[in-house]
Amino acid sequence: MKIIRITGKLFPLLLIAFLVSCGGSQPTKQKPQEEGPDLKQAAKLNVQLAIGYIKRNNMETAKEKLEKAIEQDSENTDAYKTLAYLYSQLGMNTEANAQYQKAIDIKSNDPDLHNNYGTFLCKIGRVDEALTEFKAAYTNPFYETSYLAYANAGACLLKQERYVEAETMLRKALHTDPNLASALISMADLGIKTKQYLKARAYIQRYHEKNKASPESLWIQVRAEKALGDQVHYLKFARQLVSEFPESDEASWVQEQARNEQLRNK
Repeated sequence: MKIIRITGKLFPLLLIAFLVSCGGSQPTKQKPQEEGPDLKQAAKLNVQLAIGYIKRNNMETAKEKLEKAIEQDSENTDAYKTLAYLYSQLGMNTEANAQYQKAIDIKSNDPDLHNNYGTFLCKIGRVDEALTEFKAAYTNPFYETSYLAYANAGACLLKQERYVEAETMLRKALHTDPNLASALISMADLGIKTKQYLKARAYIQRYHEKNKASPESLWIQVRAEKALGDQVHYLKFARQLVSEFPESDEASWVQEQARNEQLRNK
């Protein structure tokens, strides 16, 4: 899946000084601080800090920074969006959904927000709603990366075994960006699932030409080569999978497959 994109530069947090009157009089009573340029910049900074904490898996501190950002700027959709992502990573789907809804209420025409929300909805199995969100993203004429929404819609449809629709979406993504990693690996997986193994091999080879191998990509390649009867390449990628990712589920499947073959040959 593409992780969340947050825009904006880092800005220094400005100190707010209290004004005091001259001549030894009592300090002037201050009005409650309203949202202004300084607080909006501070909110952006806290969102960026939160992203850093999420990357380091310090979710508690990240959550504090995001809540502070929302307190500083209640219309900062990046803060809500990032908080939603944080909650989803923790399996708190109800809370994540609520944050996405708040962000959309503020900025309903944000295609990137709809794309992210769609990815979340697909993850929790609300596919039809997810597809609606993806459509809101890729039909927006101002969305410069609409191919990402097409790719995400295709991957979501693939999980639902809606293969024809999935391929349509994935091809639209690849038409714009022929090297889009998520679309290439989804097309390869589609080839495996529909038993079009030459297609699976072609797309996973294209993926590996531009991207580092992963347990998922090697598992696709292993199955494609095995189905095509290419024993040399099957063994090559199977060994690579077990060697580079020994703790992965995919490595366990390869080893189980090998044991089953040995038993059949006895």
